[in-house]
Amino acid sequence: MHFFVYLCGRKQEYIILYMIDSSAFQGKRAKYFTLGCKLNFSETSTFGKLLGELGVVTAKKDEQADICLINTCSVTDVADHKCRQAIHRLVRENPGAFVVVTGCYAQLEPERVSKIEGVDLVLGSNEKADLVQFLSDAFVSRGNASTYKTVKTKDIKTFAPSCSRGNRTRYFLKVQDGCDYFCTYCTIPYARGFSRNPTIASLVAQAEEAAHEGGKEIVLTGVNIGDFGKTTGERFIDLVKALDAVEGVQRYRISSLEPDLLSDELIDYCAQSRAFMPHYHIPLQSGSDTVLKLMHRHYDRQLFADKIGRIKEVMPDAFIGVDVMVGCRGETPECFEETYEFLKGLDVTQLHVFPYSERPGTSALSIPYVVGEKDKKERSHRLLELSDRKTHAFYERHIGQEAEVLMEKATRGRAMHGFTKNYIRVELSPAEAREEYDNQLIKVRLGEFNHDGTALKVK
Repeated sequence: MHFFVYLCGRKQEYIILYMIDSSAFQGKRAKYFTLGCKLNFSETSTFGKLLGELGVVTAKKDEQADICLINTCSVTDVADHKCRQAIHRLVRENPGAFVVVTGCYAQLEPERVSKIEGVDLVLGSNEKADLVQFLSDAFVSRGNASTYKTVKTKDIKTFAPSCSRGNRTRYFLKVQDGCDYFCTYCTIPYARGFSRNPTIASLVAQAEEAAHEGGKEIVLTGVNIGDFGKTTGERFIDLVKALDAVEGVQRYRISSLEPDLLSDELIDYCAQSRAFMPHYHIPLQSGSDTVLKLMHRHYDRQLFADKIGRIKEVMPDAFIGVDVMVGCRGETPECFEETYEFLKGLDVTQLHVFPYSERPGTSALSIPYVVGEKDKKERSHRLLELSDRKTHAFYERHIGQEAEVLMEKATRGRAMHGFTKNYIRVELSPAEAREEYDNQLIKVRLGEFNHDGTALKVK
């Protein structure tokens, strides 16, 4: 019998959630496939860790699995298509495997997913918090009439804790889930529910555990992180201060913050904090106030520009990534040019460009102006070229400087990579790489670009 517990509070108190008979899982092989955001990858890593505690091992690339778990995304219709492709491929490559599908696509289209041949269990966003228990019940009773089990809930309230690194150096700590914003183009509130979060004390305990395991860098993940506190009455800035005090964790990164929730107090604190890095990811979506209003975003371009200016004032070398959506309904050629010129004049480092995708049930479908696919591709291409120029210029400014790099494990005989505090990718040649550098902070002098321009070499 295996007890699953939840670690709570600074006193490291354990609450028993449920008990699982692990005998049926001993020696079983599992394959995991994740689509979408860092939050999904964090959750999948946690699922793998929990199944590992039951005796399940990760199948090698050329091995057939007994269990396949697919954590899905549904941010675009392309993501939906990729989810179905992944399910079909894993079913085909692992005949007889028990197939579990969870994530946003499973929440939004559970009946469709359950009808895919080979799928045994479909779990919505509410149920994946208890994925191991659902899996155990269904796996043991496989072959009964209840084998195909679809779970969907409209009222998503549970929070599934997640702090894991999988095969990565960095840990991903889930601090928040869901969203209350209901932007006109987005299905996230339907797929992940309203904004909710655990306590600061429980998150500090998870960070302490990660440090105990040797973790040096933690990325804070969530859907709308700056909205932290809706459940507990706490504040995000207080979470940041509490995590900053955790001994052993040397770096934190915040995965994404809505500009209207990025307070000057938070910016100023991170600028002088012990462990929060000068690295921001801020969704803009459009540089046109007309389009921002159509999207029901909670800010205008002036507020966004003010936030970028504040960051650069107190952290001149900060890396700033920006999400931009192109081709959404209502984005006339004039609106796109506003966006392009706005971004061209902003001191940001990288653009994450996403073509707009029609999502059933969203209010954006009532906006009459539709952008053609050819125009979407052309606009994406222009913004990606702008992004490349900005990233190259940012890297170039740092050539010759000393920097501290957290190195990541590399295949023997291959180049080794890591990141500076401000997220510049650094490359060590195979001759310079050392196994003992894995998950270690080393000081280097930044040299010229590598062969494909994706990193700076060590001088």
